[in-house]
Amino acid sequence: MTAASLLRSAATPKKALAGAALAAATCGTLIAAAPAQAATPASSAQATAKKMIGDSAEYRCFAKIVDHESDWNVNATNSSSGAYGLVQALPGSKMASAGSDWKTNAATQIEWGLDYMKDRYGGACDAWSFWQANGWY
Repeated sequence: MTAASLLRSAATPKKALAGAALAAATCGTLIAAAPAQAATPASSAQATAKKMIGDSAEYRCFAKIVDHESDWNVNATNSSSGAYGLVQALPGSKMASAGSDWKTNAATQIEWGLDYMKDRYGGACDAWSFWQANGWY
């Protein structure tokens, strides 16, 4: 059986993978594992927030709010209100108090959001409790 016919006869993904490995071995070809994907902007922002917050409970509360508000998109803009960023600051320019790069830097937006949550609610978990009761914070 040739490598090509072996691959054609494989009906399932599992069989196709086994067939590809057999074909590669038969042909003397080395198949390297695909490189890991680069971190997405969302996963990068999440890692930044985890590092900045430290406390795992507070991080989980902060993350729930950001999940709902922006889905971890630093450029998220509410078309009706104009709220902007990870934490949907209104207006977004309020975040300039945390840094001039507030439009694009997750760390700046996280810093501002944490300060806002602490000042207004006492912390991220208190802000999350308010969010759950009201659908906004």
